[in-house]
Amino acid sequence: MTTIKQNLVGLLLLSILIFGCKKNSSNEPVANEEIATAKPAPPPPPVHGICDYDISETVITAAGWTKTFGDDFSTILNSWNTWYGGAFNNELQLYQAPNLSVTNGNLVISARHETVTGPTTPFDATPKTFNYTSGRIESTTNFSASASTPVVRMMARIKLPAGYGMWPAFWSYGDPWPTQGEIDILEARGQEDNKYQTNYFYGRTANRNLVRGAEGFVNTDVSLQSCYHVYEMRWSQNDLKFYFDGVLVKTNSGSYVPSLFGKTERITLNLAVGGLFFSNFNPALVQTGTMYVDWVKVFIPVN
Repeated sequence: MTTIKQNLVGLLLLSILIFGCKKNSSNEPVANEEIATAKPAPPPPPVHGICDYDISETVITAAGWTKTFGDDFSTILNSWNTWYGGAFNNELQLYQAPNLSVTNGNLVISARHETVTGPTTPFDATPKTFNYTSGRIESTTNFSASASTPVVRMMARIKLPAGYGMWPAFWSYGDPWPTQGEIDILEARGQEDNKYQTNYFYGRTANRNLVRGAEGFVNTDVSLQSCYHVYEMRWSQNDLKFYFDGVLVKTNSGSYVPSLFGKTERITLNLAVGGLFFSNFNPALVQTGTMYVDWVKVFIPVN
């Protein structure tokens, strides 16, 4: 019995060696090779934009909307509060009124390289030295998507600044942050002429954001810095829809979006210098630029 068992074991080992070597030497890929050589999905094509795009209020109102807020920046900034002081996110600028002007029907926000001293933030009067100045305004009117205004359309026509380290933004938020939410309709980097970002935040307690991975990256086939484009957000109970030159480019739903319903936010326009929005940021490379805002409008459905 022992001899027969040894012979059988020998035959079995020989069979494994023969067939095993044959399989491994074939041209058929194994599972791990298939995973390693799999190609990622191609990125979506750039969004088509129209240089100097504009809207028709007549068309919008005919479709059942009414304008509840509008500023074409033909007079003084009496619909806005001006931020004075530094900000957050490791930004480098002091926000101050001299960097804001109303010129030729535009709000002009200019970032400048200059050394000044001012309050650390509007909420902290501790003096701080800044190497850059810029401007930030916030609407005196608050807005809310709620039962009485189920959809709020915020839009602005903007020409973005060029220059490494420029961080222009068009957004809305309420206090205490982020319990009233924050919706970023437009954030861009001055060194990226054809790209911008959307985002939103929400938390139940101050300074604690619960939203993760809500960023939307929009690549365009047209310059954002050489001409004007219209950036829009439609805020409703179950989703946030973002539009570029009238084209839907991003929708956020779930993940605390319904928690924003009924909250109140004010519109903010600003041009930051540097900050956490940038990866591997090098302050020595900063190039200051100018942000132009042609108008801001808010529409809600006709009751």
